[in-house]
Amino acid sequence: MYLYVEQWNVTKAWMDLSKEDRRAYMNKVNDAITQMSRDGLENVGWAMNDEHTPYRSDYRYMAVWKLPNLEAVESLEKGIEEAGWHKYFSQVNSRGKILPLHEAIDFLVNLEKHSTSILE
Repeated sequence: MYLYVEQWNVTKAWMDLSKEDRRAYMNKVNDAITQMSRDGLENVGWAMNDEHTPYRSDYRYMAVWKLPNLEAVESLEKGIEEAGWHKYFSQVNSRGKILPLHEAIDFLVNLEKHSTSILE
Protein backbone atom coordinates (compact mmCIF):
# COMPACT_ATOMS: atom_id res chain seq x y z
CA MET A 1 0.00 0.00 0.00
CA TYR A 2 1.30 3.48 -0.91
CA LEU A 3 0.63 6.99 0.35
CA TYR A 4 0.71 9.83 -2.14
CA VAL A 5 0.68 13.47 -1.04
CA GLU A 6 0.16 16.32 -3.48
CA GLN A 7 0.64 19.98 -2.57
CA TRP A 8 -0.05 22.80 -5.00
CA ASN A 9 -0.77 26.45 -5.66
CA VAL A 10 -2.80 27.84 -8.54
CA THR A 11 -1.08 29.36 -11.58
CA LYS A 12 -1.98 32.44 -13.59
CA ALA A 13 -3.36 30.13 -16.29
CA TRP A 14 -5.94 28.84 -13.78
CA MET A 15 -6.88 32.33 -12.69
CA ASP A 16 -7.28 33.38 -16.33
CA LEU A 17 -9.95 30.69 -16.90
CA SER A 18 -13.57 31.62 -16.44
CA LYS A 19 -15.33 30.01 -13.51
CA GLU A 20 -17.37 27.99 -16.00
CA ASP A 21 -14.18 26.64 -17.61
CA ARG A 22 -12.72 25.87 -14.17
CA ARG A 23 -15.88 23.94 -13.24
CA ALA A 24 -15.81 22.00 -16.53
CA TYR A 25 -12.16 21.08 -15.97
CA MET A 26 -12.74 20.00 -12.37
CA ASN A 27 -15.78 17.93 -13.44
CA LYS A 28 -13.43 16.00 -15.77
CA VAL A 29 -10.93 15.57 -12.91
CA ASN A 30 -13.73 14.28 -10.68
CA ASP A 31 -14.79 11.78 -13.35
CA ALA A 32 -11.19 10.53 -13.67
CA ILE A 33 -10.89 10.16 -9.89
CA THR A 34 -14.15 8.20 -9.82
CA GLN A 35 -12.81 5.86 -12.50
CA MET A 36 -9.47 5.37 -10.71
CA SER A 37 -11.32 4.69 -7.45
CA ARG A 38 -12.71 1.56 -9.08
CA ASP A 39 -9.09 0.40 -9.46
CA GLY A 40 -8.21 0.88 -5.78
CA LEU A 41 -7.39 4.60 -5.54
CA GLU A 42 -8.61 5.94 -2.19
CA ASN A 43 -8.84 9.66 -1.50
CA VAL A 44 -7.94 10.17 2.16
CA GLY A 45 -8.85 13.83 1.83
CA TRP A 46 -8.32 17.26 0.30
CA ALA A 47 -7.44 20.28 2.43
CA MET A 48 -6.27 23.85 2.45
CA ASN A 49 -3.02 24.36 4.33
CA ASP A 50 -3.83 26.13 7.60
CA GLU A 51 -2.06 29.49 7.78
CA HIS A 52 -1.05 28.82 11.39
CA THR A 53 0.65 25.46 10.74
CA PRO A 54 4.06 25.30 12.46
CA TYR A 55 6.87 24.95 9.86
CA ARG A 56 4.23 25.44 7.17
CA SER A 57 5.04 24.64 3.54
CA ASP A 58 4.50 27.33 0.92
CA TYR A 59 1.72 25.35 -0.75
CA ARG A 60 -1.91 26.29 -0.10
CA TYR A 61 -3.75 23.13 -1.22
CA MET A 62 -3.19 19.43 -0.66
CA ALA A 63 -4.63 16.00 -1.33
CA VAL A 64 -3.67 12.67 0.24
CA TRP A 65 -4.27 9.33 -1.49
CA LYS A 66 -3.87 5.66 -0.64
CA LEU A 67 -3.06 3.33 -3.49
CA PRO A 68 -2.64 -0.46 -3.55
CA ASN A 69 0.73 -0.59 -5.35
CA LEU A 70 3.36 1.27 -7.35
CA GLU A 71 1.55 0.55 -10.62
CA ALA A 72 -1.52 2.40 -9.30
CA VAL A 73 0.70 5.29 -8.15
CA GLU A 74 2.24 5.57 -11.60
CA SER A 75 -1.23 5.44 -13.16
CA LEU A 76 -2.31 8.36 -10.94
CA GLU A 77 0.79 10.33 -11.93
CA LYS A 78 0.16 9.62 -15.62
CA GLY A 79 -3.48 10.71 -15.28
CA ILE A 80 -2.46 13.96 -13.59
CA GLU A 81 0.01 14.70 -16.37
CA GLU A 82 -2.43 13.80 -19.16
CA ALA A 83 -5.10 16.02 -17.62
CA GLY A 84 -2.82 19.04 -18.01
CA TRP A 85 -2.95 19.63 -14.26
CA HIS A 86 0.52 21.19 -14.16
CA LYS A 87 -0.57 23.92 -16.56
CA TYR A 88 -3.00 25.15 -13.92
CA PHE A 89 -1.27 24.17 -10.68
CA SER A 90 2.30 24.44 -9.44
CA GLN A 91 2.71 21.15 -7.59
CA VAL A 92 5.09 19.05 -5.51
CA ASN A 93 4.54 15.41 -4.56
CA SER A 94 5.63 12.85 -2.00
CA ARG A 95 5.03 9.12 -2.32
CA GLY A 96 6.09 5.96 -0.55
CA LYS A 97 5.10 2.58 0.78
CA ILE A 98 3.13 2.77 4.00
CA LEU A 99 5.31 1.60 6.89
CA PRO A 100 4.20 0.42 10.30
CA LEU A 101 5.27 2.91 12.95
CA HIS A 102 7.89 0.59 14.45
CA GLU A 103 9.54 0.11 11.03
CA ALA A 104 9.62 3.85 10.40
CA ILE A 105 11.17 4.47 13.82
CA ASP A 106 13.73 1.68 13.33
CA PHE A 107 14.65 3.08 9.93
CA LEU A 108 15.28 6.55 11.37
CA VAL A 109 17.24 5.19 14.32
CA ASN A 110 19.44 2.96 12.15
CA LEU A 111 20.32 5.51 9.46
CA GLU A 112 23.94 5.68 8.43
CA LYS A 113 25.45 9.03 7.48
CA HIS A 114 25.91 7.96 3.86
CA SER A 115 22.38 6.57 3.45
CA THR A 116 20.31 9.75 3.34
CA SER A 117 20.43 13.41 2.42
CA ILE A 118 21.18 15.57 5.43
CA LEU A 119 19.90 19.12 5.73
CA GLU A 120 22.21 21.33 7.71
